[in-house]
Amino acid sequence: MGKHLSIDETAFTNGELYTIVTNKKAKGKKGALVAMVKGTKAENVIRILFKIPLGKRNKVEEVTLDMAGNMGLIVKRSFPKAVKVIDRFHVQKLATEAIQEIRIKYRWDAIDKENDAIEYARSKGKSHISEVLSNGDSLKQLLARSRYLLFKKPNKWTPNQTKRAEILFSIYPDLKKAYDLSQNLSWIFENTKDKTVGLTRLAHWYEKVRQSEFKSFNSIARTMSIHYQEILNYFDNRSTNASAESFNAKIKDFRAQFRGVRNIPFFLFRLANIYA
Repeated sequence: MGKHLSIDETAFTNGELYTIVTNKKAKGKKGALVAMVKGTKAENVIRILFKIPLGKRNKVEEVTLDMAGNMGLIVKRSFPKAVKVIDRFHVQKLATEAIQEIRIKYRWDAIDKENDAIEYARSKGKSHISEVLSNGDSLKQLLARSRYLLFKKPNKWTPNQTKRAEILFSIYPDLKKAYDLSQNLSWIFENTKDKTVGLTRLAHWYEKVRQSEFKSFNSIARTMSIHYQEILNYFDNRSTNASAESFNAKIKDFRAQFRGVRNIPFFLFRLANIYA
């Protein structure tokens, strides 16, 4: 079964979720699949995993997972001697989603202002001409087209994205502050190898978040403080849930080849034959 496992959920068809446990050592090939259990309810998954002999389950040293409470309970009960490691990419994803939330709020404000300007112009019998920024975007276009650059590091921006970012951050300094917080969090995970140093750096990041007064980032910081031990465990072996995400991608690709799943039991049978 392997000493290092990953646990995640995936949907086969019509949003029907399955909990999947994978063995990292197999690297997505034969022997990667440990268990597939219908649903995500902790009690049901634990009941199935208990069919694996306790001696084998006790040999598991580490399990990577996301921050969902049910996943934590499954690991705690099923693999009692394993260290839980929360995937750093799930933490970073929360930060990027917080940035997008701020961007979307500003975009709706820009749309409302433009609609007000158009209605006012019509009431005066005039036509409205939108203001164009130096890169050729209108304000709402700027906010819509900035979506992808906010996911990237500055050194990954294209020349057009660099110009767009300069304009965006000059108009909306709050977005610049939120973007810097997200990039700083990524930097901590990428450049820290010691758990004690990681704890110190995350504490400093937490203080920056508190001072920023961003509601969404404060929610992230609170979530991290609840799961801080499992997050810090990442710095021991720098383990992530990438193997589980990769396995999910394989399942989706396999499903796409057959244009969906009509017979779920047979689909599971084929997956087991290939990967178990």
